[in-house]
Amino acid sequence: MAGELIVVALGGNAIKQADEEGTTEEQLNNVDATAEQIAGLVSSGYRVVVTHGNGPQAGSLLIQQEEAASLVPPQHLYVCGAMTQGQIGWMLQNRLAVHLRQQGSEMPVCTVITQVEVREDDPDFADPSKPIGPFYDRETAERLRDTRGYQVREVKPGHPRGWRRVVPSPQPVDIVERDAIRSLVSAGTIVVASGGGGIPVQKHEDGSYSGVDAVVDKDRAGLILAEAVGAKRFLILTDVERVALHFGTPQEAYLDRLTVAEAEAYFNHGHFLSGSMGPKVQAAVGFARWSGEEAVISSLHSARDALAGKTGTHIVP
Repeated sequence: MAGELIVVALGGNAIKQADEEGTTEEQLNNVDATAEQIAGLVSSGYRVVVTHGNGPQAGSLLIQQEEAASLVPPQHLYVCGAMTQGQIGWMLQNRLAVHLRQQGSEMPVCTVITQVEVREDDPDFADPSKPIGPFYDRETAERLRDTRGYQVREVKPGHPRGWRRVVPSPQPVDIVERDAIRSLVSAGTIVVASGGGGIPVQKHEDGSYSGVDAVVDKDRAGLILAEAVGAKRFLILTDVERVALHFGTPQEAYLDRLTVAEAEAYFNHGHFLSGSMGPKVQAAVGFARWSGEEAVISSLHSARDALAGKTGTHIVP
């Protein structure tokens, strides 16, 4: 089949902007603009597999579960992950179909509700690191810790609303539906998979799986997805056009190209934070090392230019 196969990992801004409430209409408008960009990649000749984050959606859904607990039983975190996979997947496949049709393409789009295997002994279960839901001031965060059992952490030191709930974020080991995804891709389908990092599950001796209350990082899961489908490039789209050193300071310096060794050195020196750019750089490094090809980190609206080498940060073997 013609066309280079790429995995596109969408950041949260592709679905909900930071200054928005997160209404259905707002999210659909954002996804529509995102789908137009992805359709543009398809029109440029790329074969595309899409993955996405779900942090704001899962955080909001958890709050809804808790607030209505006196009326209906609240669902587990991993169930909320499955629910938001379906929500965002539907939005993407609905709007992608519209933009593909406008281009004269009837290429099918399909969302695969994806389970991602994690290990029971992953250290993040003992020391949770993944922020979800809204920001709180310290007093509110500590009250929620005491009344609802939240594990909370200051994720923006010194900021008046720098506290958030944190949950375990174990490393992904494998994708349970990898064969189904590969079959769909081989048949010419645009697949949306591993949304929100996938539903974290643990495998038992009898071959069955059970859900785990955690959130897998979507970029790390995107790396496993890229390996599963044999992608030639891994495109991580976020809200900045290039990776920077000393981000947000007067010494800020943008990076156009990094070798795996350079990226790892910068990471080890603390330039890329664990709650933001860190997992993206780690996933890009992992892809470049595994595939011998480049991974690209850029902004959503610069996707085609980034793949063409005109912008973005390119991480190479």
